[in-house]
Amino acid sequence: MTPKELKQILQALVEHGVSELTLETPDYKLTVRRGGEVQMVAVPQVAAPVPAPAPVPVPAPAPAPAPAPAEAAPAPEAPKADECPGCVEIRAPIVGTFYRAPAPDAPPYVKEGDRVEKGQVLCIIEAMKLMNEIESEVSGIVRKILVENGEPVEYGQPLFLIQPL
Repeated sequence: MTPKELKQILQALVEHGVSELTLETPDYKLTVRRGGEVQMVAVPQVAAPVPAPAPVPVPAPAPAPAPAPAEAAPAPEAPKADECPGCVEIRAPIVGTFYRAPAPDAPPYVKEGDRVEKGQVLCIIEAMKLMNEIESEVSGIVRKILVENGEPVEYGQPLFLIQPL
């Protein structure tokens, strides 16, 4: 599976409101649950019934903690949108780790007060060792950066407030 195919699967999950998906091929079994858990298990080319049950107990305990962060995250986000009336929220399109710069020693893509153009890279979200550039949806001024560098982010979590021009 290519990174592009994985990204399309994750986007389809969100767009259709699916909370869990299991995809099984002769080479691997992929289970995705909303709330940030992604599990990929290699399955031997021989009989697959033995490895298939093994991943089931591992994710079973995880769903209990996963919904708690997803439910807790929206509560603090609500007041932030009110900080900048008319601003557009740029939200995380995927679950991952937020980075403001392309490298630890590089300057950040944007700072509060910077003018940005539609399509300009604002940050990177690392998901499964893939660096995904997040672009601005509008031209405007960055009024607020809502996430600290290196913090984990959830799908749909507001990252930036941009005042359109």
